[in-house]
Amino acid sequence: MKRYFITGLLIWVPLGITAWALKFLISTMDQSLLLLPASLHPEVLVGMYVPGVGTVLTLLVVFITGLLTTNIIGQRLVLFWEGVLWRIPVVKSIYYGVKQVSDTLFSSQGEAFRKALLVQYPRQGSWTIAFMTGYPGGDVANHLKGEYVSVYVPTTPNPTSGFFLMMPRSDVIELDMSVDTALKYIISMGVVAPGNGKKHSAQSQAALLNSAASPASSTPSSDKS
Repeated sequence: MKRYFITGLLIWVPLGITAWALKFLISTMDQSLLLLPASLHPEVLVGMYVPGVGTVLTLLVVFITGLLTTNIIGQRLVLFWEGVLWRIPVVKSIYYGVKQVSDTLFSSQGEAFRKALLVQYPRQGSWTIAFMTGYPGGDVANHLKGEYVSVYVPTTPNPTSGFFLMMPRSDVIELDMSVDTALKYIISMGVVAPGNGKKHSAQSQAALLNSAASPASSTPSSDKS
């Protein structure tokens, strides 16, 4: 009974987590329907709730926004809007703080999260994967002797939390590994090996399935007498 239950878990747990994540994303983006008049909601038009309509609307709004702001008129509107926000004390601090971070992360010219690093953390001899986010600036740079880099060390299995460190450039090793591959390695807690992640994962799952279904895992025949 135990081996069949484990085999079932190996099949359903990844599917369940994937379905939950997709449901969360779709339900979150579906909130954009609240921007439309009630008469245009799917419940009114077709008489039933249609999941994913808000997701399509969200993606469409983002695309149109990017399309409009790439011309001169759109850029002037953005500058006007940012000028209005600059005059609002609390909103100014929040907006421009978030804007600086997003511009750094998503800019094609930036260094943020473009390089996966190998660093010693939290002590010498203990290694972990980190990401380069840039270089120290401001008065901080005046107190650091030598060349330093800004590093983000994510936690496992949730890489959205972690630690920000400034480390000597000589203490970090740049990895020949994409950011996506490094994130998979972190999230999987080292199970999905870099380079051959899919193959390794498939082989590992097949081995677990075979071991779970193997008669050798049951009670030895010599004990059944």
